[in-house]
Amino acid sequence: MDWQLFKAAAGLRPALADRWWLHVDATWREFDISSAGRQAAWLAQTGHESLGFTLTRELWGPTPAQMRYERDFSAAWPPRAKTDRNRKPFELGNSEAGDGKRFRGRGLIQITGRANYRECGAALGIDLEDKPVLLQGDALAARSAGWFWFAKGCNQLADAGDQRALTRRINGGLNGLDDRMRRYASARQHIGG
Repeated sequence: MDWQLFKAAAGLRPALADRWWLHVDATWREFDISSAGRQAAWLAQTGHESLGFTLTRELWGPTPAQMRYERDFSAAWPPRAKTDRNRKPFELGNSEAGDGKRFRGRGLIQITGRANYRECGAALGIDLEDKPVLLQGDALAARSAGWFWFAKGCNQLADAGDQRALTRRINGGLNGLDDRMRRYASARQHIGG
């Protein structure tokens, strides 16, 4: 894929394509996002999560869902309690007051929670737990999305063409499925395969 095809497949203006192409291309090479199907699915999911490659951090309200990130999850928690995304809240690893906002979603795929920042940072060789804002930079925003994609088995889901399962893996539910599917169809139209 080249810059022109990336721009068309992701539905980006030239300035955004210029900003992201080298980072995306390097990420795809590093994390084996190598087929047309994988690339189209990655563009659809990251395009949705980043509002068309315009945001590398979650907007903080805080919303009621975001307030759940702020709880002290080191305390006893009933195992049946789940967030609205069907995820046990303590899986985020937020254990200190302010962790919800500090470890809000960042990167093109919105890495969220202290535990995920720790795991991603260890894999990329960067202390993201101490410096979470680093995930807002373009190179790490793209690499963190590639790491998540590879580590969570998203290549296999993309190979199977299962956009619903990909959405659940990335978002915990089917939030934004219509937009993700629209982006996927557009990317496939341009990329082919």
